[in-house]
Amino acid sequence: MNYILKITLLVLVVVQFGCVKDPFKEFEEGSWNNERSILEIQFEHQVGAAQIERDGPESGTITLGINELAVDFSSVKLSSLVVSYDANASVAVGETLNFDNTEKSATVSVTSPTGLTRDYTIILEPFTETLVGTYEVTGLVVWGGTGPEYGGGAVLAMMDKPWAWDETTGPAAELDNTITFELGGFTANGNSYGTLTHSAGADGLYADYVFVLDPQTDVNHHYRKLPTGEAQWERNYATGKVTFTWADGSTSSCVYREAPTTIDVGFDRSKTVENQAFEFVVDGVDDWDNIYTDYDKFVKRPRTFWVDVKKQ
Repeated sequence: MNYILKITLLVLVVVQFGCVKDPFKEFEEGSWNNERSILEIQFEHQVGAAQIERDGPESGTITLGINELAVDFSSVKLSSLVVSYDANASVAVGETLNFDNTEKSATVSVTSPTGLTRDYTIILEPFTETLVGTYEVTGLVVWGGTGPEYGGGAVLAMMDKPWAWDETTGPAAELDNTITFELGGFTANGNSYGTLTHSAGADGLYADYVFVLDPQTDVNHHYRKLPTGEAQWERNYATGKVTFTWADGSTSSCVYREAPTTIDVGFDRSKTVENQAFEFVVDGVDDWDNIYTDYDKFVKRPRTFWVDVKKQ
């Protein structure tokens, strides 16, 4: 009886393993893979990253900016495309799409290895670089101070404390200057770039940021963020930063505030932008021995620096 039982169990084990599904067969055949998405896409003269949305199993929408001054909408070349694993797209890198219609749109289809298809509607939004133009410098404002939670912080214009600076060569020298941005083109990543010309005004001077009270301190490392003379600029729409490259190769970066706004800096303090402004982060350090003083706010613990401007 035991012998028969053992034989029966052996047969059952063999049958069971014989019915096990090959775990790799489905993978090798691709029958599992219904993916049909566009993961990344880039066209010539594109500005910034494309916004890719899957609207449903059969449709999607892609929106992207394009430099309308540099492109022929009837023949926009695809420069890069990444789709789902093993999927196929109806257009290849190097080919062109026709967006010369009222909607500025075209369609790209992506098909999965199993034959399922998603149609993406690609919409081009004509782009104009808002940074381009000439600006008048109208103000220089600092958010600074140790211990703002104890009342040690303030948002104040440099010229609200005229006695802290040289009357001729201090911040006042910057307030008749102009800054001109010219567009040079677009990088492969969709960043706009060009030339900046910072011109001295009637006095022929740029501000020399020296705090003249005791102890007298050169603070140009805090505030000479905007290049003098000619420099290069690049605007990254993914990070929101504008980077300036000086003639000597050094760089500084800021956020361009292109419309009137009020910025909440915390601790019941705010900064109002009346027109436009370039906003720089300043790397000050706390100085509890000098809390509540102008020296602390301007020299030791400045936090943010705005160059207020007005576009002509």
